[in-house]
Amino acid sequence: MVASACRVARLWVRGSGRRVGNLLSLIVKPFCVAAAASRPLDAQQLAERLRAQKQEQKTKKAPVLTNPVQRRVQELVRFTQQLQRVHPNVLAKALSRGIVHQDKHLVVINKPYGLPVHGGPGVQLCISDVLPILAKILHGHKAESLHLCHRLDKETTGVMVLAWEKEVAHQVQELFRTRQVAKKYWAITVHVPVPSAGVVDIPIVEKQVLGQHQHHKMTLSPSYRMDNGKVVKARTSRNAHVAVTQYQVLSSTASSALLELQPITGIKHQLRVHLSFGLDCPILGDHKYSDWNKLAPQKLPAGTLKKLGLPQSKARHIPLHLHACQLVLPALGSREEELSLVCKLPRYFVRSVNRLGLEMPSQDQNRDDKAGHWGAQ
Repeated sequence: MVASACRVARLWVRGSGRRVGNLLSLIVKPFCVAAAASRPLDAQQLAERLRAQKQEQKTKKAPVLTNPVQRRVQELVRFTQQLQRVHPNVLAKALSRGIVHQDKHLVVINKPYGLPVHGGPGVQLCISDVLPILAKILHGHKAESLHLCHRLDKETTGVMVLAWEKEVAHQVQELFRTRQVAKKYWAITVHVPVPSAGVVDIPIVEKQVLGQHQHHKMTLSPSYRMDNGKVVKARTSRNAHVAVTQYQVLSSTASSALLELQPITGIKHQLRVHLSFGLDCPILGDHKYSDWNKLAPQKLPAGTLKKLGLPQSKARHIPLHLHACQLVLPALGSREEELSLVCKLPRYFVRSVNRLGLEMPSQDQNRDDKAGHWGAQ
């Protein structure tokens, strides 16, 4: 259609003199170009255009920020890139690069920050969505989808176990349910727990927080309370869950600490609730459980903010510093030995440790952790 229109225009110009021909060419040429541009590109042309755009983006230099606070915020945003907003194929590829163990039964990934495991309201993309794609990347286009064996919070990073077969996934889930899986987490806390090691054994229950913005949170449901200086048994909620957490301070300063946590039970948000409401040591970057009455950016001591290089107004950019660094699975199926799975710390976690003046445990203190989870991812 476009070519025939252009040919007709040229014939008319030949029979009409130079002046009219020039005028018509000015009218017809843009029409022909626009029509040609509107034609669909073939695969090769599309690929070349995408490569050119990608190369152009690489060559564009990001503006150099002179403000140290802006540089610090940019660093945190870069380290906590939201993978919910990428294409599912891109996410699956990113997860495949974070594989820490793979055998004929299991695939273990290092879960990134800010990525939900399951879908829900407001969730654009989650790990369960891309398990079929991840399986095809690892085992070809005929591979069956991988299966989730447990869950981690959206903001938590670290060891995540997947299974090739649904039956194996159910077996691993049963190991978690019966508390046969040893779990170790690392966390940076605001304030230092007293004593430096111990066990928090306080039931947890979900309650509604009343106020301008009503919402639900997990909170403590202690079995005992103080009444006129005496310890009396409290009325327990039917919905309360037994929750037990073992903790140990690995390193500390006057206002912060690096903790190793071993949850004996697996209640929703257990570690965050026990640290914040049980020990008065909320996890750095926990904007949900640092204050019971409201949902707001965590308020930090002036000294901590100075070390982190941020004002209080930018504290909302601080990610949750909670990392599932190790899981130990007992013998399963044909495997006769236990399986120790270790994931390295994310870079923002290591940067915060250094900025706050905390010390990583030496390898001599952690001989059992052969892979060494103190390195940066």
